[in-house]
Amino acid sequence: MSTALFDDVARPELPAPAPLSRRRKAAIIVRLLLSEGAELPLGTLPGHLQSALTEEIGAMRYIDGGTLRSVVSEFLEALEQVGLTFPGGIDGALGLLDGHISAEASAELRAANFGTPRDPWPNIAATDMDKLLPLVRAESAEVAAVLLSKIASAKAAEILGRLPGDHARRIACSVALTSAVSPETVSQIGKALHEQLEHTPKPAFPEPAAARMGAILNLSPAETRDAVLSALESEDASFAAGVRKAIFTFADIPARLSPADVPAVVRGLAGDILTTALAGAERAGDRTAARFFLENLSRRMAEQIRDEIEERGRVKARDAEAAMSEIVQAIRGLADSGEIVLDADQEEDA
Repeated sequence: MSTALFDDVARPELPAPAPLSRRRKAAIIVRLLLSEGAELPLGTLPGHLQSALTEEIGAMRYIDGGTLRSVVSEFLEALEQVGLTFPGGIDGALGLLDGHISAEASAELRAANFGTPRDPWPNIAATDMDKLLPLVRAESAEVAAVLLSKIASAKAAEILGRLPGDHARRIACSVALTSAVSPETVSQIGKALHEQLEHTPKPAFPEPAAARMGAILNLSPAETRDAVLSALESEDASFAAGVRKAIFTFADIPARLSPADVPAVVRGLAGDILTTALAGAERAGDRTAARFFLENLSRRMAEQIRDEIEERGRVKARDAEAAMSEIVQAIRGLADSGEIVLDADQEEDA
């Protein structure tokens, strides 16, 4: 009798292979697909899953053909049960819907879910000039050069023109260095600037500084106004230019007020305010404004005011300036109430 049968009985039975975990099955499928040259978007997986998959592949050495076929069969069966896949997460959804939803909706979703959009530069480029200008002034010339290079040329030119000359020159020279800046650095600068814009505190004053200073100088004596403007121009030319635009004085009336609105202004003046102002008009611009009033009143009223001016004689400069300021305030009040309209083009150039 052959002893082979007894040899089989005596040989110890090998233990059944341990069942494969889902992680190991996934590692087998990935290894198989990579060996076939497939390109897998593994980088989209969360970091901890990428690490676990790498460790699992590193721990494996060999599987037999039967096991491979079983794993592949299970994988294909699972695929057949999947009806539709979604990208997972708001970032993936935005990537999927890119081009199908508006840029405004996409920006709002990114801001709400990530704080800073993937590319903050479009938001920065759309920011108002009054918010960008302080940012440019506060940053280094190199950062400012990157910012100006990423926004519309017209807006960049306007910002540059509103900076002091030496500051503008430093930024212009730094633009030549931006060619060597890496895209990653530009992206980081954009995120940092966007963060600053998002967290800019609400201003304590609703009106811009130049407008507030202009309103103060409107009511200041001419000598004080000229001295302050001269000092501002030597310290901050761009701020001084903004203040000049905000100033509306008695001398500006001919350029800003429609001749047809002169009677409406005069009707609202009390007492001898107009006579005092016209009688005390000694500066060239003030004399031009005085003639403007007289030329646009009725002949009878103009002659009456001329007679009153002759009777008054010399008027103190302080009284004349007070009367002129009251006329300017009356014109501003009529413009604010909508009864008259100041020349908008002249207002911007003033």
